[in-house]
Amino acid sequence: MSLTGTPFLYTTIVLAVVALILPLVLWSRVRGPKPLRAAARVLMLLFAQGTAVTLIFVLVNNQNNLYDNWADLLGTGNHVQQAQDLGRDGTGGIAVKRLPKVKQTFTAAGGPGMQAAGGVRVTQLKGRVSGVNAEVYVWLPPQYNDPAYRNKKFPVVELLPGYPGSAKAWFGSMKTHEQLLPLMRSGQVAPFILVAPRTNLLAGVDTGCANIPGQVNADTWLSIDVPKMVTDNFRAQPAPQGWAVAGYSAGAHCAVKLAVAHPDRYRAAVSLSGYNDPIGERNSLAAQSPALRAENNPYLLLKKSAVPPRIALYVSGESGDGYQAGVALESIAKAPTTVHVVFLPRSAGGHNMALWRPQVDTVFRWLTLQMGQNHAKGQDRSLTGTTGSLTGSAAGTTGTTPRSPSTGGSTRAELASGTASRAGAAQKP
Repeated sequence: MSLTGTPFLYTTIVLAVVALILPLVLWSRVRGPKPLRAAARVLMLLFAQGTAVTLIFVLVNNQNNLYDNWADLLGTGNHVQQAQDLGRDGTGGIAVKRLPKVKQTFTAAGGPGMQAAGGVRVTQLKGRVSGVNAEVYVWLPPQYNDPAYRNKKFPVVELLPGYPGSAKAWFGSMKTHEQLLPLMRSGQVAPFILVAPRTNLLAGVDTGCANIPGQVNADTWLSIDVPKMVTDNFRAQPAPQGWAVAGYSAGAHCAVKLAVAHPDRYRAAVSLSGYNDPIGERNSLAAQSPALRAENNPYLLLKKSAVPPRIALYVSGESGDGYQAGVALESIAKAPTTVHVVFLPRSAGGHNMALWRPQVDTVFRWLTLQMGQNHAKGQDRSLTGTTGSLTGSAAGTTGTTPRSPSTGGSTRAELASGTASRAGAAQKP
């Protein structure tokens, strides 16, 4: 029985109801010695508590797409076949463009929200360079099968979940494809191909989208194997011009890190409540040594870059949860790198889907503008709000932030979407 399937959900509901009824019906009818009656009543209480906790977990898991299956939950899943040392560029000297094309078989994806907006499809990909064997979900824009677009190649956005998190989350909990379908049809948002690869590759740890010889080549999986598969099987634009990456929480860290580290593979990145230093996720493999932390910290990578990369970054977050990371990146950005930082007050939500889901609309409008554009300054004013120049620390964990944020008259929707100006985050006297 699938962990996220409807049968399991209904089973837990039925068991919870039965567990509630049992004590009401049998409490005074239990017969036998006093110790036996006490033990039976304790078991009924434990059964009621256990089923209640299980039902709550299932509801929360289905709502937030934390664990995709039993292997993820129990920590028994392993999607890494091999993890060779692939060198600094993550290719191991392999001429990726010369590798033969591989035709993948796609099937309809199952789960909440996966059949909406034309449906999401899934394939099992064996990464020939990374050594990762895992599923990849793909959603095609409404124009893709339109005869008028039969000769058109489409831009791609790679979507990364947090940790723990399912690759389905962007379609299930975030409802990204459902939100974007009418916007793409009306021309307000570009017809992006949406790609969501599995990022939970090893049991009980976050890969930090890093290449770690002997353990995992997550960076190569996300930035080489998955993009090659997409371009081999769909009319996708080539990198870097036609590719962007977006994520929330741990996936936000990965998105920015991938774009900063590989400007030859991505043109833009979106970070929702992310961080720069991998130690922001205590279970990250990229945080297990100072050297790995430095190699996978996008702030340090950007600061040390001999030539500023031609990338655009969108970073949103609350104080202490993503905002300072964005300010730090903004403070060192030099043309042609651009950084758009959006401050979200605590009143906009917490570190959860309720905060990230409303930002989908604005994020993809921003991506529509940024793909293929080059701004002359390190600050991006392409949205309604403007960004100021603030100073952040090396790790993006401290900086000049509002002590008492004000909404500045902005509505919750404006704050969550990022259309409110930074004036609304000004310090009060």
